[in-house]
This record gives sequence, C-alpha cells and structure tokens, in this order.
Amino acid sequence: MAGLEVKSVTKVFGAVRTADSLSLVVEPGEIVAVFGPSGGGKTVLLRMIAGMFEPDEGDILVGGRSIVGALPERRGIGMAFQNFALFPHMTARDNIASGLRAKGRADATSRVQAISRLLKIEHVLGHMPRELSNGQKQRTALARALIGNPDVLLLDDPLRNVDAKLRYEMRLELPSLLRRGTAAVLYVTQDYREAMAIADRIAVLVGGRLEQIASPEEIYLSPASVAVARLFGDPTINLAEMMPFTEHGTLFAVISGARVPLGMADALPADRPYWLGVRPEDLGISFSAGEDAMPARVLAITPMHEKAVLLLRFEDGKEWLAALRPDALNVAAGDAVFVRFAQEAVQLFDRETGLRISLSHRRQAA
Repeated sequence: MAGLEVKSVTKVFGAVRTADSLSLVVEPGEIVAVFGPSGGGKTVLLRMIAGMFEPDEGDILVGGRSIVGALPERRGIGMAFQNFALFPHMTARDNIASGLRAKGRADATSRVQAISRLLKIEHVLGHMPRELSNGQKQRTALARALIGNPDVLLLDDPLRNVDAKLRYEMRLELPSLLRRGTAAVLYVTQDYREAMAIADRIAVLVGGRLEQIASPEEIYLSPASVAVARLFGDPTINLAEMMPFTEHGTLFAVISGARVPLGMADALPADRPYWLGVRPEDLGISFSAGEDAMPARVLAITPMHEKAVLLLRFEDGKEWLAALRPDALNVAAGDAVFVRFAQEAVQLFDRETGLRISLSHRRQAA
C-alpha cells in the first residue's frame, strides 16, 4: 500500500491553476523530490497534503485512507519548513517535544534524546531558537518533524536558509537519515543538485503540472521535454533549432554550417523543425577541422570548481557553452576552435510540442 497517494488533485486560485490534475505516488521509505521553478505549485501541493488548503478536485490518501477534510493533526504527517518555524518562546528540547506532549506521550523525553543524538544537537537542547545557528535551527525543525514517526514527511526546501557548507553536508546525511524510518518523504526544492543527490525519484512540477516523474539519472539523460531539460544542468543544455534530413537511412542536421550525423533515421518525420540539445559537458573542443565539426571562437573562459566553462560563438552568431576539465585543452579567449559531439549525446525535441523524441541512444550520467 502506498504511503502517500495524490490522485488527480487540482487547486485554483482565481484564474490561476496552481495544481492541475496532479497524480503522484510515494511508497513507504521512498524519497521523492518535487522540483521546479518558483511559482510552479510546489508549496501549494505540500500545503494541500498537510491540510492548510483543501483540493478543489481529486483525493489525497495516506496509507490508503483519504485525508481530505481531516484535521492537520490527524493526518499522520510531519513537516519541516524552509524558515524553520520554531516556537520562539520554547527551548530546542521543548520545540522538538511539542507534538508528542500535545498528544500526552509519556516517552517524549527519551525520544527527544534519541532523535537529538541522531541529528547531533544534544548540546543545544536547552537553547532558545535565537541562540541557535541556522544549521541548528534546521536540525531542530527536522527533529520535530521526525520524532513522531509520521507516515508521511513533508520537507519544504529545508536547506534553503543554511550556509553552503552545511547544505553540502546535509545532502550527504539526509538520505540515510530519512531512510531509517518508513515515512513516505516528499522533499520540495528549487535546487536540481539537491533533488538529484537526495531523492529516489524526482517529480518535475512546472506551471502546476507534473512534466515528468522518474529517477534522477533518467530525468537528466532522458528529459521528457525541453522544459525539463532546461531545468537540469549547470550550465544548462545547449539548444539549436534545425530541420533534419535523411541520407541512406541516417539522420543528419546542419548546425552552424556543419553536417552532423544524429543516428538512425527510424520513422522520424524530416519535414518539420526540431530542437537539438547537447549538454555542455558533451561538447568536444579541438583545433582540427572536419565535416562534422562546427567552427567557433572562444569568447570567454570561466573557472567553475572542477570544470572550466567556455562561451563559444559559431560562424552564424549562435552561442553555446562547453564545460571541460581545466587541464583538458590549452585554449584561451579569442582562439578559433572546432566543436564536435557524439551521436549518443544528442537530445531531440519536437519544436511545436517541446516533447522529447527518442533516438534510441543510451549513455552514463554526468
């Protein structure tokens, strides 16, 4: 039986459909990240599940039981917010225990000790929220959400207000911590790296609609649409509009003057426009020309952690980004280079619908 099931849920505010027939299943012990741009409906979805809003249409089930219309405290749900939402007049200990004490649980003290030890905040249990760092506030809020062993755990961008170091550490710690219980976890984030690091599956929510629900690897390698492809990757995917043509059963495109083979033609209609997408890390840069090489000039090079990002301008004025290891090629701004990519690196999308067209290629996640 699913831990959480959202069935064709719709929510309308005025003329805006913030949730448009959403359907999603989260199994017990599974972590599903709800990811998408700001204003896409992520927080509205969480608030409907938590009981702050009721859906206009559809149903929400926890453990197979409908919770629509049920009081928030009777839904079997724990929740942690991005702004921590701690009671300012209570110590960290009392904040964590507040839900259990409201239910008259006699084991509140022992459970607080156990969960605070797990989250490494035993030493601040006597502190007031104003005395806690953002990291300690975040762990306190998480402890309060976890302590009652909820059937469903809702995390609303819980790492957004912590510093970069703690955010990185918690991306490593959270998955194992959350999987110690059996809660179905719905984790809202605006950071695609966080979604990919923490979740078993990612639900991409754009404009109130779920564009794709899949594993992090599948989302990255086989995005369902241009909208999804653009949301994943830093730098984002390179796109070029093109009209494919076939020769001897092979699909070709002309990109910035280069004749580029794309793979087997299959049944792809060749008389309509498509988006061709290639991720920056899949571009190869060299000084050797060729029929499949796109001549370009390096406009700028920007170091980014373990890679260098090259801004390239092709002869037709189109600009793409390439991501390379800093030691991969000795190039400088102003250099004339040639750009290539492998057939299996190509992502093809219908220009009219934005939907992905399968070219039957497979590769490993970057």
